[in-house]
Order: sequence, then C-alpha cells, then structure tokens
Amino acid sequence: MKKRMFLMLLAVAVFVAALGTVKARQIRGAMAQHASFQPPPESVTTTVARQEEWPATVSAIGTVTAVQGVTVSADLPGVVEKINFESGRMVRAGDVLVQLDSRQEAAQLVAAEAARDLSRLNLDRMKGLKEGGVIAVADYDRAAADFKQGDAKVGEIHATLARKLIRAPFSGLLGIRQVNLGQYLAAGAPIVPLQSLHPIYVNFSVPQQEVARLRPGAGVRISAAGAAGAESVESAGKITAVDSIVDPATRNVQIQATFANADGRLRPGMYVDTRVALGASRPVLVLPASAISYAPYGDSVFLVEDVKGPTGKSYRGVRQQFVKLGGTRGDQVAVVSGVKPGEEVVTSGVFKLRNGAAVQVNNKIQPANNPAPRPEDS
Repeated sequence: MKKRMFLMLLAVAVFVAALGTVKARQIRGAMAQHASFQPPPESVTTTVARQEEWPATVSAIGTVTAVQGVTVSADLPGVVEKINFESGRMVRAGDVLVQLDSRQEAAQLVAAEAARDLSRLNLDRMKGLKEGGVIAVADYDRAAADFKQGDAKVGEIHATLARKLIRAPFSGLLGIRQVNLGQYLAAGAPIVPLQSLHPIYVNFSVPQQEVARLRPGAGVRISAAGAAGAESVESAGKITAVDSIVDPATRNVQIQATFANADGRLRPGMYVDTRVALGASRPVLVLPASAISYAPYGDSVFLVEDVKGPTGKSYRGVRQQFVKLGGTRGDQVAVVSGVKPGEEVVTSGVFKLRNGAAVQVNNKIQPANNPAPRPEDS
C-alpha cells in the first residue's frame, strides 16, 4: 500500500515538473519575442528646412477704437417731440438729432423778453432823469441792474431751449436708434451711438522688451477678417503714441496707431492682426506651423534620420529636437535655433511620434505652407 502511494506521488511530481518546464519555455519564448518586437513605422510627411530672410517685425492682436466715440444722450429731461435721424447714417457736427418738447420754455421766453424790454424802457427813462438831476444815482443803478437781470434771464431760457435740441457733437456714423417719439427721457438717457471713423485708432500691446524698438511714426500694417465671402481688410498706418507706463499685471506696453480708414471698413471694437516692421531683416529657418509640437516645457520638432536599433541595425526614425521660435507669417513659423538648413523635418503626424520611433515618409499630400493664405471660409 505504501509502495503504491509512493509511486503515485512520484508520478504526480514528475508530471508537475514536466508541465512547469514546458510553461517556463513558453514564457521565455514569449518574452524573447516581445523584446524583439518592433512597432510598424508611422506614416508622416516631411520637408527640408530652408533658410530665408525675414524682415524683423513685432506682431500683436489689436483692437480698433474710434478717435471720437460717444453715446449721444439727453442733457435735460423731456418728451421726444421729433427725431431727425435714421439709424446707421452719417451725420455732420451740429446736426439736430432729437428735439424735445420745449413749449413751456418757449412761453417762459416770451414772458422773460417782455420783462426785459420793460426794464430797458425803464432804464432809458432813468438815464434821462439822472442826467437832469431829478433822481438819485442809486435809483438809476437799480434800474440798470434790473435790466441786466432780465437780459440774463432771457439768455438762460435761450440756453435751455438750445439744450432741448440734441445735436451731433462731431461728424461720424450713427448706430441704432434707442428712443421713440413721445418717449420721456430722463437726463442722461441714451439716444444713439455715434462713432467717428475717419481716421481711426488701433490699440495693441507689446512686451516691455520690444518698446525700445518702437517709435512714433513707425509703419504698422493690419489685417482683419472680412464678412462672409468678402476679402480680409488690409490697411497701413503709423504709430502715433506709446503709453508712458507698463502694465504691472502683464508687463506689456500699449501702443496706439492711426489709420486713415477712408473706406470705413474698420469699425470700433473689431480685432485685427498688427505687424510693425522694424526695418532690418534676419535669417531664419522656415517651417510649416504643423511641424511644431507645442508643449509647456518647450516647443520641439522631429528630425528624420538614420537611427540604430537595439540590435545595431539602422532604420529610418525620428529624433525630437527642441527649438526656439520667432515670428509667424501665414502658415509658416520662423525657427531661430535648434534646426540646421537641409535637415529633414516632420511636418504632419507629430502628435503620434516619440523619440526614436520608426517612420515612413509619404509626401504625396503636404500640409499648408503659404506665407499669405486666403482661406475660403474665413
């Protein structure tokens, strides 16, 4: 009995040992196969880095601002009696926009003029009597003061009547009317926006280190997206003012440029891309914007070159290279350092690459690389 039990245990042990040996060989084979596995190459497009001379410029986002812009409002309270303008029309300085009800002031003016005329007659009588020595000088002075008070009262009512006629303070383009006939307006109630468009300002901010290179009179070019189906707005102007303080929150300085805006296509509130030419040009390497991998720790590109694998065999792979970027121009980005002329740079598919990854170059379709693009849906 004991012998049979011993043989059974021995057989089980041999079976377990054989099974363990087989599994160990399978695991070692799988590990070796995994170690030698190479992922398939990623399909990418590339371009050869070339050097160009780019003019030194400062670019920023600007905001269009009217030289003069107000919301015309009521100076005195009153009821709207007449509206003399239409929304969206051009007006000249001094044009009457709204007339408030002034019947009460007109009646007061008649009474004040009558009192003034009476005091003038009384003053003329007093003058003759004073010259004849009939009355005292004090009585004449009192009559003269009464006349001046009456004349001042007439002038005051004339000023009130003038304030009941709300006029355009300057020439410009009206906005949308905000009042109606018969509406009671409180003092300061808005009537219509008015903006002067010729000329017009563009305000933009630049880093404090760039201020030393910007001077009043320097040329500025702007571009703004047009309406659907229309071409973008391009215009040239000049810097007219540089702010005297640096914004402590952003360390930027505000710059103001003036544009003729003869066609009136620039409107207050529009955002525009501004470019200030600094005169001198510098050599830069030009790459499509799609070639740049942007990251908080630094911008980089992937260079295609021969890479040696773990087995010592060479293959076409990529190397991540950190770069310093300059300005942009359309679809292009200027690379100041990190890439040499003639190096092959990946232009699309960078998001799926890692350092040392194998790639397959297919340049049948290339990403946009136009310095002055005109998108159809802009």
